[in-house]
Amino acid sequence: MRLIATDLDGTLLDSSSQVSARTRRALDAARERGIHIVPVTARQPIGLRVIAADAAFDGWALCSNGAYAVHLTDGRMLFAEELSAETIRTLAEALRASIPGLLFASVRDGGETFVAQEGYSQFARPSDHSRDPALMGGVDFDDVVSAPSLKFIIRHPELAPAALFDTLRSLGLTGFEATLSGAPFVEVMAEGVTKATGLARLCAHLGIDRAEVVAFGDALNDVEMLRWAGHGVAMADAATVVQEAADETTTSNDDHGVARVIERMLG
Repeated sequence: MRLIATDLDGTLLDSSSQVSARTRRALDAARERGIHIVPVTARQPIGLRVIAADAAFDGWALCSNGAYAVHLTDGRMLFAEELSAETIRTLAEALRASIPGLLFASVRDGGETFVAQEGYSQFARPSDHSRDPALMGGVDFDDVVSAPSLKFIIRHPELAPAALFDTLRSLGLTGFEATLSGAPFVEVMAEGVTKATGLARLCAHLGIDRAEVVAFGDALNDVEMLRWAGHGVAMADAATVVQEAADETTTSNDDHGVARVIERMLG
């Protein structure tokens, strides 16, 4: 084991979005042995900063479901895969024709810029994007879809994300990758981008083989990463498709599931 790749919400973090003392001890013990600890998340750097001190994250991180890699200490960006404006407009207009009342947002500029459609903030919670909804502002639909995006967000005031996801897949459109992270919206990245592809690129940069990677996750957006890693670990309350993608299932995030596996592997 040379690298631990871990999802955050529902996996490393407990249900109060904290890093438990036991989990921190396990992460520190791994770091003492020279093992890389890499958060692989749907979050942006702003969302990582909230917990960086508690988890002692100070190296590479993969954000927007593997769309880009950023170094949390010096701000270097290893890569960034953006979804084109043309693709964004095509899928957004097709969805709007099928489902009235949709709202969209776009993550840009290395995750630092969040462009939300007028009305989006009314349904957002601070925990959705680690941003105060009152400060999100709002722009016209055309402004949201007018530029490339690291992650394009689709939500509806009433419909569940799973229903939006199914409708998007039924349209038969191509040129993008869509997934669910457990957040109240659908997340769309550039074609082929997943946590697995981002992790593979980072590991190539670090000279680490996939067989030397242990990955943890709990949601649909973790499936490819768990399959790719040398050893994939699903959380106890993960969906069946996630557990089937993993090599083992640990206890829940509130029962220190990540820490238990790391402790065992470190002996």
